[in-house]
Amino acid sequence: MSAFQAKLDGMLYSLLSWDQLTAFWPRIDTGAGWYLYAVGQDVPATPADAGQVADFIQRIDALLRQEHEERYCGIVYADDTQAPTFIVIYDPSNLGVSCGSSKERVLPGWVMSQIAPVAMQAKIVPNNRKTWWRSFIGGE
Repeated sequence: MSAFQAKLDGMLYSLLSWDQLTAFWPRIDTGAGWYLYAVGQDVPATPADAGQVADFIQRIDALLRQEHEERYCGIVYADDTQAPTFIVIYDPSNLGVSCGSSKERVLPGWVMSQIAPVAMQAKIVPNNRKTWWRSFIGGE
């Protein structure tokens, strides 16, 4: 098992409330060598620069708040909520059965990792998410 897979399958802590998520984002060291990976897309070969990480945080936060129509967050998980090195973000439009009662694992939509990611194949990546990701990596 790769170090990335071990992190993905390991203990992750939920940012349950929107207030927790708001407090969490500034704790991320944007210059710490983060790989930004959209599951089902190409695996990044190199970490993003600090500006890209800051931009991703701003954009993903806006997307989550717009599309996750719940009074709570609960779809962002980190290995450490104070000094994270691994963050999993579930796509609000593809949550499936996240309580574990399904035999199929729901993959996250995005992973921020200081460990190089390994490819994961989502069953379906909606076109709107592909477009969102292309707009991010293209800097539009």
